[in-house]
Amino acid sequence: MVKTSSAGYQPPKNHLPLKQVLIFGGLLVTLSMGIRHGFGLFNLPITSANGWDRETFALTIALQNLAWGAIQPITGAIADRFGAFKIMVAGGLLYALGLAGMALSTDALNFTLAGGLLIGLAQTATTYSIVFGVLGRNVAAEKRVWAMGIAAAAGSFGQFLMIPIEQGLISGFGAQDALLILALMATLMLPAAFMLREKNFSHNLKLGDQTLVQALREAFGNPSFRLLTLGYFVCGFQVVFIAVHLAPYLKDMSKLYPAVGSPMVATTALALIGLFNVFGTYYSGVIAQTIPKKFLLSGIYFTRSVVIAAFILLPITPLTTYIFAAFMGFLWLSTVPLTNGIVAQIFGVKYLTTLSGLVFFSHQLGSFCGAFFGGYLYDQTGSYQIVWLIAIGLGIFAGLVNLPIREQAIVRPALA
Repeated sequence: MVKTSSAGYQPPKNHLPLKQVLIFGGLLVTLSMGIRHGFGLFNLPITSANGWDRETFALTIALQNLAWGAIQPITGAIADRFGAFKIMVAGGLLYALGLAGMALSTDALNFTLAGGLLIGLAQTATTYSIVFGVLGRNVAAEKRVWAMGIAAAAGSFGQFLMIPIEQGLISGFGAQDALLILALMATLMLPAAFMLREKNFSHNLKLGDQTLVQALREAFGNPSFRLLTLGYFVCGFQVVFIAVHLAPYLKDMSKLYPAVGSPMVATTALALIGLFNVFGTYYSGVIAQTIPKKFLLSGIYFTRSVVIAAFILLPITPLTTYIFAAFMGFLWLSTVPLTNGIVAQIFGVKYLTTLSGLVFFSHQLGSFCGAFFGGYLYDQTGSYQIVWLIAIGLGIFAGLVNLPIREQAIVRPALA
């Protein structure tokens, strides 16, 4: 009998240096996650300029998240089989093309195809699942969750960094030119990809002869994998709903609380989410080395529900908005290193990118629902209140389903 877990796994002799993987993996995620985090700031300028309703913009972001999630397992399987380098280069190019397409589109269909489909494809190749696969192959098992926390924190820093930059670009140049400038910035992903190129990449046969089909059958038959997938749906719903709809929500609430109507309040809040996300993702990776990751995940989801409930029940001021943003930021993507760490701990690293991509698909289904139904229910009811309530209920549900997860490595007969 052999364990499929990579406990005790050591990277090959020709592995990438840890510092190099962390710096350039962090840079790739910083750009990819940072740019997308500011899309909510374009909601009102773009819909107002083109005469679209909020549902149109929400559908674009929803399609982006759905395409990202649906195609991520395929991208992950290709990266596991042939290496991540070419995938990351293609992703950087598609990201730049998608941003340029958003800027130049004059009708809703082209805008949705560029911002939804192209950028969704780009994100499958430039975000956590791909970078974590490189980390898993080049970092020793005892440092893996910590390294994932570092990479996730880099993406969080990108969110903090890019929010004021994007708001400044919109204010100084307008939404269209701002998107074109971001397209140029996206090309910086290409040199980062070159620095993450794994020389003499092999399919890691030393990690076992399990086939992809066997790995998929094993994962879907595992109750902990299914529970982890359900919980990740909730993460996607909550973070994308807030990222896309917080700015227009504050604008609406300015009718009752005028002080929150300034665009600077929403910009500061989104930046604070990114800033505190740095600490949340880093420390989740640190703490996960000492206590079971499932308990951390449950605590994160329960706490999110409490924070959201307090935000919508208390009078909304700039201060309460910033406090809400700080707490949500600490909890924002702290689920990412924990979730991927559990997948690696149970199933090993040979198909880590593929299996992480499958779990992430659930996250993106949640993201689609959070983005789209936020806009749809607002257009139907004239309020975001029902969506906030759904987010609270889902947080409680996710906290409960993560508790029964078993983090032990799978034991299976040695494969021929």
